[in-house]
Amino acid sequence: MSEQTLLQRYRLFLFLLTGAIFIGVLVELYFTEHTESLPQWIPFVLSGLGLVALVGVLVRPQRAMILALRGVMGLVTLGSFFGIFEHIEHNLEFALEIRPNAVASDVFFEALGGPNPLLAPGILALGALLALAATYYHPALNKK
Repeated sequence: MSEQTLLQRYRLFLFLLTGAIFIGVLVELYFTEHTESLPQWIPFVLSGLGLVALVGVLVRPQRAMILALRGVMGLVTLGSFFGIFEHIEHNLEFALEIRPNAVASDVFFEALGGPNPLLAPGILALGALLALAATYYHPALNKK
């Protein structure tokens, strides 16, 4: 098997894994009813955008599509970090509500393990990183 064939298969595997992550996020968010406020819709939008960008690159692996995918994955990563911040913030609010006399610094470490899973939004950043890895030295980037 040629090196080129192996690289194509690795890229396809990374793209499909990224797609599976985004679909899994959509399914999980739907079943956990993650729709109570506007910020809770952000991961739905980001996962959808990520899937559209992935399909675009799989269907038309051209320079412009790959650059667009990279841009979308950057946006997905920023959204993921925003989600982590939101989860910490809500866990902190919850901890302060339970212990009203406590100072934020006293309950900060409790907030890291609160009811909102801290690293759940991080799965979007992982998916974006996998997609970005799949575009590393992509042959379509050399064509203009």
